[in-house]
Amino acid sequence: MNFIEKLEKSWEKSNSLVCVGLDPDLSRFPEHIKNQSGAIFSFLKDIVDATHDIACCFKPQIAYFSAISAEDELQQVIKYIKTEYPHIPVILDAKRGDIGSTSRMYAVESFERYEADAVTINPYMGFDSVQPFLEYRDRGIAFLCRTSNAGASDIQDLLVDGLPLYEHIAKIVHEKWNVHKNSLLVVGATWPQQMEKIRSLVGDMPFLVPGVGSQGGNVEELVKAGQTENGTGLIISASRAILYASQDPDYAEVARSVTIDLKDNINLHRSKKSP
Repeated sequence: MNFIEKLEKSWEKSNSLVCVGLDPDLSRFPEHIKNQSGAIFSFLKDIVDATHDIACCFKPQIAYFSAISAEDELQQVIKYIKTEYPHIPVILDAKRGDIGSTSRMYAVESFERYEADAVTINPYMGFDSVQPFLEYRDRGIAFLCRTSNAGASDIQDLLVDGLPLYEHIAKIVHEKWNVHKNSLLVVGATWPQQMEKIRSLVGDMPFLVPGVGSQGGNVEELVKAGQTENGTGLIISASRAILYASQDPDYAEVARSVTIDLKDNINLHRSKKSP
């Protein structure tokens, strides 16, 4: 089963478009666990267990692990998800992109070392920098297109032949790079008008959508702008708003409650919903 097939089954099984981001920030962990041995895995395991049936994906952000030399914990978390909840895709948020030989090593890191189902990629160095990832036909490649951060317009909105650069990226991925049908686009929740335009360019290609929660993306606007005809097409990621909703011993229960609220809010605006 390739990534897109796994994603579609996960959407259906969970009736959810919510992706739970796994960004371990020890300074925000509950006091009773932050200094314990194995705190990162223990905390994230609890979050995964609390949300596995109401999330379509999990998305660990590699920087939060590598900054504190916690790569082993990253592997441990992904292995746990794949063992206990093998139907849920894991997207490694790494935003890789380099010359071909280096990208090949990054692809090995993402798909063989960490065994992620998909990875985020920066496409701005061109096809030779992304080809090593695309060769993993069963894995998903999520290309940065119109990102959620405030400074996205500095480069992504630059006009090239009369069109903003992000539109060119969307068209290149859709028309030239997606030959194995394993591509996605990263499109921020904070830009619903741009999202609607990108959807019109790329058909049913899935969008990984950051920017809900802490960054203030409007759920109703993004769902209406980005959903496909069957009410899917979106992987709507929330991290800090879920992980750190409580710093008390009930953090996992509160994380579940916040995830349910987000799921229900999203589903309220979907054009078609499973029973």
